[in-house]
Amino acid sequence: MLLKKVLFALILLLTFSSNTAFAHVEKEEQKKAAALIKEAVDLMKNGNYEKSLVKSRLALSLALSSKDNNLIASAYNTIAANFDQLSEFDKAYLYYHKGLVYANKTNNDLLKNWLNNNLGNIYCFDKKQYEKGIYYYKKSLEFSTKSRDSSQIVFTKLNLTWAHFDIEQFDQGLPYLNYINKFHEKHGDSTTVVALNMLNGMYYSHKNDCDKAIFYFENAIKLGIEGDEKSDLSYSYHEYAEFLNKNGDYENAYKNLTIYNAITDQLNNEAKHNKSNIAGINLEIDEFKREIDKIESELKTKEHKFLHEQSRNKKIVIVLVAVLIMLFFLFYFYAQNVKLKHKNRLKDLRSKVQENTINATINGQELERKKIASFLHDNISALLSSAGMHLFAHISQNPTTSQEIIKTKAILEEAHDQVRNLSHELMPSLLARFGLFDALEDLCDKNSNSILNFKYISAVERTTRYDEDFEMKIYFIVMELLNNIIKHSDAIEAQLRLKENNDSLQIDIIDNGKGFDANKFQIVEGFGLSQITARLNNLQGNIDINSTLEVGTSIKIIVPIVHRV
Repeated sequence: MLLKKVLFALILLLTFSSNTAFAHVEKEEQKKAAALIKEAVDLMKNGNYEKSLVKSRLALSLALSSKDNNLIASAYNTIAANFDQLSEFDKAYLYYHKGLVYANKTNNDLLKNWLNNNLGNIYCFDKKQYEKGIYYYKKSLEFSTKSRDSSQIVFTKLNLTWAHFDIEQFDQGLPYLNYINKFHEKHGDSTTVVALNMLNGMYYSHKNDCDKAIFYFENAIKLGIEGDEKSDLSYSYHEYAEFLNKNGDYENAYKNLTIYNAITDQLNNEAKHNKSNIAGINLEIDEFKREIDKIESELKTKEHKFLHEQSRNKKIVIVLVAVLIMLFFLFYFYAQNVKLKHKNRLKDLRSKVQENTINATINGQELERKKIASFLHDNISALLSSAGMHLFAHISQNPTTSQEIIKTKAILEEAHDQVRNLSHELMPSLLARFGLFDALEDLCDKNSNSILNFKYISAVERTTRYDEDFEMKIYFIVMELLNNIIKHSDAIEAQLRLKENNDSLQIDIIDNGKGFDANKFQIVEGFGLSQITARLNNLQGNIDINSTLEVGTSIKIIVPIVHRV
């Protein structure tokens, strides 16, 4: 025990000493990466995309080096957001997707919410693949709901409403719109109020409620002019122009459409201006991607090298511990194996003793049956027959016979019949005289009635004879199984099938009764199957029982044939 404690202490010491320096480096890198991401986000908000991308690049390198999935995902998200602002949507999609891969390895539901929402924006507004966009919006809603971020829930539901309304799915979008109308004042902000009024205008336009539609469209335009949401303002003019055109006000529709085009041109010019200010970045976009891939490759190489060095430092201790553990388990398994073998030997011995006891009891019973049947048939039955013959002779010689003599004759005949029947039950005469197959067919006939019919099918010649003791054992096994069907099965049809197969006798007994659960030991014992199994084991045979409740039972017995010597 002391040795084990020392070994574990050595492992912990090696692990701690080799990891402490590395952990310290990782912590410093994480701090630097987090600070660079914050700087990059601030630069992006101020429109300085070139510097933001440079900072994001450095942050991603440090995040990959420290293997911090949160920071890696955040760095990718920041890079993608820069490309999004520069209208480089394919590259934005690429890095949003990379960021989501790493975010999904974390518990950061806020980050997952933003990345899914941003991918939804790319699909809906840029790729016009609304089905995929709605999928990502719903994933975003799942994470914002999980994190209980009320403002994000409102924001995501607004995007879902917009996506559904854009493809004329007003019924699907309405529940989200109702939620936003109810909670926007509490959890929304000024950046989404223009879009909210526009969406209400779109809905009432769809419902042909012109007054409400005009109110919300004009309110959206008013708030858009007062604020700084040019993109939402342009969409508001566009949707309002479509509404006016639909209702025949072509002049105002044209005016609103003209304003929409003017704002859209202005936004496009601003985007071009932003791109022209970062021409150098545009030239480096593809190189930047290759650089990131190179960073990831270098990181894997460094990680592999570190793990190799760490493994070499621990090698001696691990080998020693492994040898000790192996020796311990070998000793443990050896001891358990010895114990198990001893236990199994005792179990087998008990089982053998029990089986021998059962077989001895059964053999004794069968021997006694045979003796009693022989005694009844050869002695008692003969004496009763002799007495009957003398009485018959007396009656023949004396025409006037008393009533007592006649009654005595009747009693002797009844006694003779009962003794004969008892003798046949103990040892059927058919079994002794004609063999197993005639006896079993007769057994089926005797047990058949108007309620239960036993059908006998044999592929073996009825004249075939086996060893007398073998025939007797098989007969009583089958008789016991047929009695079980009569007593317990509630069957209306049963079959007994016999055939020889590779010097073995196969017996199939099938009924369509109520069945039973063969796994219940009490039921099996109640049916006397343990004694039958013991008999078959003594004959080197086996029994297979399949029973289904309310369907029936099938029993298959295969036993090696013992031929007459």
